[in-house]
Amino acid sequence: MRDKISACIITYNEEENIRRCIESVTWCDEVVVVDSFSKDRTREICLEYTDQVHQQEWGGYIAQRNYIRKLASCPWVFFLDADEEVSTALREEIEREFEQGNEEIAGYEFPRQVYYLGKWIRFGEWYPDIKLRLFRKERGRSCGVEPHDQVHVDGTVKRLRSPILHYTYVGLFDHVNTMNRFSSISAHAKHAQGLKFRWIDFIFRPPWRFFRGYILRLGFLDGLRGLLIAVVSAYGVRMKYAKLWEEQWRHAEHDPDSGPAGRDSKDYTRTVESYRQKVHQAEDWHPQPRWNDKEVL
Repeated sequence: MRDKISACIITYNEEENIRRCIESVTWCDEVVVVDSFSKDRTREICLEYTDQVHQQEWGGYIAQRNYIRKLASCPWVFFLDADEEVSTALREEIEREFEQGNEEIAGYEFPRQVYYLGKWIRFGEWYPDIKLRLFRKERGRSCGVEPHDQVHVDGTVKRLRSPILHYTYVGLFDHVNTMNRFSSISAHAKHAQGLKFRWIDFIFRPPWRFFRGYILRLGFLDGLRGLLIAVVSAYGVRMKYAKLWEEQWRHAEHDPDSGPAGRDSKDYTRTVESYRQKVHQAEDWHPQPRWNDKEVL
């Protein structure tokens, strides 16, 4: 008898994707969902498939993943995003692995293939986008720096060949808007870590990102879609460093130790909090990742 697997899915306003996602993991022994108080029918649809539907306020990608991992009751955990689907080939490959015995394996990683503007992307930075998503519950956890959550496991990781299918951005507006939103998260995280804006990053990292994805990783073989992906990726990098500069400028502008008298800490706190609230409101801040996590580096 094989070890049991808990499929773990975090959601927010994913009524158009969640049914496809859950139906692709009904072969798992348990489906656990953590929803961040969706305003659409996401929770209602999830309850059609499992009674393990929990609601929790959004605490960040890493915290949300670790929270849902603790809710899982099976010895193996399978992380999945609501806009993803386990391919039939990947399911069969996983089942063979578990039937054959995998006592020495702590986790499995596999490629993720993106469906973008009507076609499957086969080159560039989006494929193969290797993900470690299936692992022993007691030997793995989510780590990283927001918004880049990664699973780290203690033990051997085996790579499988078949992909997770990712139905990402619904169009260019969604793609660009997501890059804008996540460049804000990344810039804020860097500023909180004490990292400084550097002109060399702002000037050279965006064109390098374009060159790496479009030329070195053969993104041009995906045609116009490959070009669009490379251009928007470079834009995301540029905006991240521009926003890092903006965070530092706002901090310096209102730091009582760095400017004229009258710039006190209360003024600074009020200004920053007001600014962040506007960013959250303008960018429709929500938890569900609708992006390729190599987008904003």
